[in-house]
Amino acid sequence: MTPYASLADDFYINMNLATEMELPGQRDTVLHFFECVQKRYPSMRKFYCRDKRDFVLEEDKDQGRYRWAAVESKRLCSGQVNPPSLESALDQHRLVLELAPPLLSISPLDCEALDLLFGFDFAYRGNHNSLLAEALGVGTALDRVAELPGGRVINYEPSLTVSLDEDCRVQVRVSTETRTNAFQVRTGEFSEEQLSVYVTARQYGSLDPQMSYVEAIDRLSQIAREVVDACVVEQILKPLARTIALK
Repeated sequence: MTPYASLADDFYINMNLATEMELPGQRDTVLHFFECVQKRYPSMRKFYCRDKRDFVLEEDKDQGRYRWAAVESKRLCSGQVNPPSLESALDQHRLVLELAPPLLSISPLDCEALDLLFGFDFAYRGNHNSLLAEALGVGTALDRVAELPGGRVINYEPSLTVSLDEDCRVQVRVSTETRTNAFQVRTGEFSEEQLSVYVTARQYGSLDPQMSYVEAIDRLSQIAREVVDACVVEQILKPLARTIALK
């Protein structure tokens, strides 16, 4: 189990490589790429096309733990939901990025952005925005707004992005995503939806000549883990879980 498995209902690690040029879409090229992925992970047997140009290979989702990979028109993606270990997910991303240059002709020059996302989902039936405000607070500058007589919080998704180098090419973002709308708040009719917390480490632009995609994703992994451990577990995830438990 990952050290984060008990912190949320679902935990996942996704990799997204956005390219400047379109990726190959020829039948033989796409199938050969996914066959090489499947050779390492034979349980990835479900292959399909969505939106006419996005090709997906994934495991069966019924067990609540699964791998997936996708080749889109200008994006290469890989993910693992509820991985048994951090290295299990990262090894999958490394494989996809190792295969990408020779099989999909993705040069280190052709990098618009490389993302590594650590995602945490909490199942909650109720007002996600109000829950976040209660669990995390809104800060002294907005306290009085949140406490207006008769007021109900209907939009609160705190997010912060920080640059880690002088050129602003390496960044980390901590963000939240709620799935409650004003109609649900007005009627009081809520369905159980996922409230998400994301930690995204991102490298913008072409890679340095001496750096590979695998080395870049390892660097982003270190950044993301450090931010989760130092800035998110005690400050966001645990307060959120405690507040949900009290509802």
